[in-house]
Amino acid sequence: MHLVRNMAYVGETPWHGLGNQLSPRQAIEVWAREAGMDWTIETAEVRYVADGSSGSGNSIGSIHAFPEQRVLYRSDTKEPLSVVSSRYQVVQPREILEFYRDLTEVGGFELETAGVLKDGKKLWALARTGQGVALKGKDQVNGYLLLATACDGTLATTAQFTSVRVVCNNTLQIALGDGAGAGAVKVPHRSQFDARAVKRQLGIAVSSWDAFMVRMKALSERKVSDTSADAFFRRVLTYTAGGPNMPAPATNDSAIKAVQALYTGRGKGATLPSAAGTAWGLVNSITEFVDHQRRARSDDHRRDAAWFGAGATLKQRAWDEAMKLVA
Repeated sequence: MHLVRNMAYVGETPWHGLGNQLSPRQAIEVWAREAGMDWTIETAEVRYVADGSSGSGNSIGSIHAFPEQRVLYRSDTKEPLSVVSSRYQVVQPREILEFYRDLTEVGGFELETAGVLKDGKKLWALARTGQGVALKGKDQVNGYLLLATACDGTLATTAQFTSVRVVCNNTLQIALGDGAGAGAVKVPHRSQFDARAVKRQLGIAVSSWDAFMVRMKALSERKVSDTSADAFFRRVLTYTAGGPNMPAPATNDSAIKAVQALYTGRGKGATLPSAAGTAWGLVNSITEFVDHQRRARSDDHRRDAAWFGAGATLKQRAWDEAMKLVA
């Protein structure tokens, strides 16, 4: 089952083989049409039919409104998207693309993918920033900016810098501070989405990539022993199980075997000088596992988790543990 409803892309065919391929540097209007994002999210009050048969003599029932809630639906197909609070602030599909207009026209960014997940409940666009680095001359990593939103309660409107390692198409959120989410700006749906404020907060500037690049280079220079590698994977892939009063650490042994195989040569780019026997190789074995191998209902579900869910959390944990090795 595919989560992707519509999608447009530039360059290589994406992970699921679907979508409309565009030539580079198309207008935002073309992206909106080809990515299936040329519709709006409409709202209406929630209504219900009260049973009229109980002693009223009216078997048809009466229609009532529930003013605290609104239903969101697509303007084109009228398909329902979700039921939300009356205070909910809608972010339209077009706003996701318009966010990139000045960045692509004068900022050197280039849209690479955009689309609709879950029948319109989730929307995203991903643009290359124009920044990149070749670690030890061969391992190319490029910078991207991802903007996504959801109207089903699963995601605040989120803008985040992401890196993509070309050899294996692994993605990693660029964490600029300490802990998860340090490289992201999240706007909850109870607040108005202000694109200019988000860009100011992100500080769309060279400095953020420069700081990340320094850290990647440090990881690629940091040699690790087999014992250290094993300990790293156990720290990243051990989680707390059991009840709240009796937390017991549990290790995902099958995942550890999988990432060890990727790290020791099976992973794409694992034998490059930047990754072989280094902390950068440790991080990429986790990101490749999360992006391409972790068990999921479909490739789309895996990518969704890798960007926004449990997979993103796992990659963040790997990055934080790797940073300790170069501290």
